[in-house]
Amino acid sequence: MSARLGLLQVCAAGVLWGTGGLVLTVLHERDGLGAMTVSAWRMLLAAVALGAFVLATGRVSTVRRTFRSHPTAVVVMGCGTAIYQGLYFVSVLMVGVSVATVVSLGLAPVLAAAWEHSRARTRPTARDVKVLAAALIGLALISATASHGSPAPLDRPLLGVVLAIGAGATYAGTTVLGHTLASRTEPVALTTCATAAGAVLLAPFLGVAAASGEPMVGTSALSLALLAYLGVATMALAYGLLYAGLRTTPGSAATLATLVEPISAAALAAIVLDERLNAAGVAGAALILAAVLAIRPAEHPPVVN
Repeated sequence: MSARLGLLQVCAAGVLWGTGGLVLTVLHERDGLGAMTVSAWRMLLAAVALGAFVLATGRVSTVRRTFRSHPTAVVVMGCGTAIYQGLYFVSVLMVGVSVATVVSLGLAPVLAAAWEHSRARTRPTARDVKVLAAALIGLALISATASHGSPAPLDRPLLGVVLAIGAGATYAGTTVLGHTLASRTEPVALTTCATAAGAVLLAPFLGVAAASGEPMVGTSALSLALLAYLGVATMALAYGLLYAGLRTTPGSAATLATLVEPISAAALAAIVLDERLNAAGVAGAALILAAVLAIRPAEHPPVVN
């Protein structure tokens, strides 16, 4: 039961992440905020929210103990998360949402599974291969058929694909590392430490925005509320759910489960923007859901170093 609950927590994180793209688009169109500026606010506000929660619930000693026990690992996790966001957003600007999503999110479960099998000196079963193939085909279908804004200019497609590959590799690496740490630490403390490290890394982008004349923050109540939502829901809560789920869910299964993210994004676009998926997109969503339902996390016990 705990393994299935962990998988549901990871899926919930993916659903929350799927709402972030639309929020980013709204902030860019309303206030002219750049992707890295929004990312910096997202992590900074998440760190503040987590810090307040830690103080209110008396977890300060737990956070300190977590950082003192695994200082390098939590900093690497937080910085890796920040780097993944940056690489992905820049890739989107160069090759568009569809290509960036397929390459980065599609590569992550392949790399995570390869790492886990190489460490355990095992081979994936035929069932594992079928589940992964179904998820990747579904991801390609739903990403290619979903329309989220105007297409990005393809002036530097090769660099964009390389950045998407880097994003996928970074995402896989931080998820596998998160699985190892989650089996030893308390999820809220781990999320707080990692988020604070990522916020420190991205904070200079706010200064860059100010120096370049780019808007640093939205001025309307709606824009401030959307920034708060990004920080609290799609960062603090989502990563808290991810790390809680990683206590019983290996990195390969987690990266596969978070492929519900484009489904969540497509559903939100249909509700808010009146966009519709065609038959191929619906088929892609069905394949992803079928693959996620077919994951058996109990068959893959956590790997603890």
